[in-house]
Amino acid sequence: MEVSVRDNNVDQALRALKKKLQREGVFREMKLRRHFEKPSQKRKRENAEAVRRYRKVLRKRMEREGY
Repeated sequence: MEVSVRDNNVDQALRALKKKLQREGVFREMKLRRHFEKPSQKRKRENAEAVRRYRKVLRKRMEREGY
């Protein structure tokens, strides 16, 4: 990952880097890797995340359609 520093403005470059890392999911990945996660726990977590995403999509769709 690369961020260019313009006009010696390191703060702006740092903000851009953090935003890129956030978008890529690096912070989330680091948080998950702090401790070992059993494969069964990983499957359960990923399944729950998928359900959460699906319900969010349904909520937005229902909201758009006016239900």
